[in-house]
This record gives sequence, structure tokens and C-alpha cells, in this order.
Amino acid sequence: MGGVAQLPLPSSHRERGVTWIFDLDNTLHNATPHIFPHINRSMTAYLQEHLQLDEAAANTLRVDYWQRYGATLSGLMRHHGTDPQHFLWHTHQFPDLPNMVLREARLRHLLKRLPERKLEFSNAPEHYARAVLALLKVDDLFDDVFAIEQTGFRPKPQLSGYVRLLKKHRLTPARCVMVEDSLENLQTAKRLGMKTVWVNAGQRMPAAVDVKIKDVLELPRNLARLR
Repeated sequence: MGGVAQLPLPSSHRERGVTWIFDLDNTLHNATPHIFPHINRSMTAYLQEHLQLDEAAANTLRVDYWQRYGATLSGLMRHHGTDPQHFLWHTHQFPDLPNMVLREARLRHLLKRLPERKLEFSNAPEHYARAVLALLKVDDLFDDVFAIEQTGFRPKPQLSGYVRLLKKHRLTPARCVMVEDSLENLQTAKRLGMKTVWVNAGQRMPAAVDVKIKDVLELPRNLARLR
């Protein structure tokens, strides 16, 4: 972490106020019923076709790489030289996406109550992230969609994607609040000095978490603890 101390910018260039950094799937919307099963099937099918595996072996490898590296893609790139753009395009095709995204109408009102800058930071490809935000009717409320392409295909929780995001938007970590459903991703954010909000229904309160909420709609009642 030797380079982290160099991230804050000179005071004359530091941003004002808070920057909210939101994850997408299972943070701004519930991806569990429809989106994640579809992606998992698509990734398993991709591994079957391109690694010549049967369905059971492909599914096992998909899960193994996800657990070891935080994303199946990272394992495929490391061990098989997979083209990330080819993989992401073919595993994130949704012929019926409008009926798969579960929109909560109150989400837009919630985000509008946060007048500061809001960024989307997702391990998903940009075409998918932008399509989901549009279906959620909140795409116009975000200043940027920082998807896996912008990380150099080094997805969360790898540090380099966070550093790229901070540099692109000239952000000071201490002025950022990251809202995520993944504890591993929040642990990296906390190491950088960000405040963290964990979207999780469990009882645990890990050290890397500043605020825990069951649903993103609970965020307004916790604003005083984050600003």
C-alpha cells in the first residue's frame, strides 16, 4: 500500500463535498432472482464452449475462479489467456432485460436526495451497466459509469481499479463513500481511506464497515454518520 499515501491531491485541486460511489448489482437493484442466474448460466456455457469442458466441470471452474480472484474473468485471463471483451460481451447478453431488472421506484427519490457527485463502479461491462441504470430510471443521476473496461479488466476487489477511478475523477479517498453489497470490495475501499456502507441483511458488523443497511433505501437515515 506504499502508493496510497500519494493519492490525495494538492488542496487547491481537491473536490468539495462527498462523492458517492455505488456498486450496481445487489446494491441499486436486486439481481439475485433473474440477473445473476442468467449470467452464471452464460458464463458456464462460455467455459464449456471455449475450454471444452462438460457442464459440471465448467460450473465448478466458474465458481472456483470467482471465489479465488473475485471474478471468473480474472481466473480466465490469468490461466487461459481469455480475451476479456469477448468474454464479457457473450456472457452479458439479455434478450429480456427489461423484465429481468427489478426496479424500486423510490430509488430515484433516494439518489436525488444526495446532491453530491455520484459515480457507478461496477465489475460488469459498460453496455450492461448503462442499460440497467436506464431501466432503473436513474442513469441521468450519475456523473460516470466506471465499468470493468475502465479498470483495465482488473475488477474489484483488486486495488488498481479503485486507483484508476480516484485518479480519473481527482478524488480524495477520505471524501468518498462507497456503497456495496460485497464485503471484500469494501475492505479495499476502507484500506484506501474511504467510508463504507455495506448493503447486507446479516447481523455481522466487520471492522471495514462504517454503516450497515439491509437495503439501499435505508441510506438517508444514515447520512449524518457518513458526511
